[in-house]
Amino acid sequence: MADLSQFDPNSVSLVSNNVFGLPTTETDAALVLLPVPWEVTVSYSHGTARGPEQICKASLQVDLYDPDVKDGWKSGFYMRDQDKHMLLRSDYLRKEAELYLKFLTEGGDIAENEFLKKTLVDVNTGTRLMNEWVYKQTKDLLNSGKLVGLVGGDHSTPLGYFRAIGEKKGEFGILQIDAHCDLRNGYEGFPYSHASIMYNAINEVPQLSKLVQLGIRDYCEEELDYINNSNGKVVTFFDRDIKTRLYEGDSWRQVCDDVIAQLPQQVYISFDIDGLDPKLCPRTGTPVPGGFETEQLYFLFRKILESGRKLIGFDLCEVSTSHDEWDANVGSRVLFKLCNLLVHSNR
Repeated sequence: MADLSQFDPNSVSLVSNNVFGLPTTETDAALVLLPVPWEVTVSYSHGTARGPEQICKASLQVDLYDPDVKDGWKSGFYMRDQDKHMLLRSDYLRKEAELYLKFLTEGGDIAENEFLKKTLVDVNTGTRLMNEWVYKQTKDLLNSGKLVGLVGGDHSTPLGYFRAIGEKKGEFGILQIDAHCDLRNGYEGFPYSHASIMYNAINEVPQLSKLVQLGIRDYCEEELDYINNSNGKVVTFFDRDIKTRLYEGDSWRQVCDDVIAQLPQQVYISFDIDGLDPKLCPRTGTPVPGGFETEQLYFLFRKILESGRKLIGFDLCEVSTSHDEWDANVGSRVLFKLCNLLVHSNR
């Protein structure tokens, strides 16, 4: 534990300190946040690769009192510096991918373009290397006894962490907060696309016993067929169905009870910020009308822990940059809540 005797949680945050203005070191921290500045395969707007940096900056404005987890921050939260080489690689491959996608959407035939065939190989090689890097970093942290939260980047980034936490913790389920199913098989020619993260998780993480999706409202027929043919391994609470229940008189508590009933004992939260109402994340990669308020999800998370289930890890992805830092401001507060809940669940 860090020596907090000289730290005033009610005072201004010092930029010389770490995330949330905490004077914590990685050695002292119970929970380490791994930034992954990557957005190579995004299919709409970009900016999420610089999300971790802006979230950390905005986190200095977050007050440290959380009524759900009093003094959770005293356990120690620490965000590592982002890997600058990874960010540069993401920027380079993103430009390559943009040329490829432009050609594809204009009806081009990749088989007839040698340059873009090489681009496809480069992008897919880069994403595989990113996955392996995340796997190694998170595996080492877990083996050293740390709790781990991953901060993206786009939603392709946590696959390596899914693998590492499955190997460390055994059978678990993912609660996915998202506007999208992310169940496409090799979207746009990219096997490790942000739109394929949950397809890849199911097929590459043997310890993943259940995927519970919440807030889905933008999906294709292929993904719907995948859900319907999953033999209950994928359970999706569509935004439209949730809203219909609420409009017809069901309470949010009743919806939450039904969600929780589908979750196994060990729960990992994969939080794509576009699961929220887009007024809270207007510059995320692919915003979609609908979604949740933060307090709705915080209520659900509390009820999950009250049910006796254990939170074992989380990722927060798709927080994008903006001139007014609004997205990062919301993202930093979601991150603080997830950090508090993770340490609380593992005390």
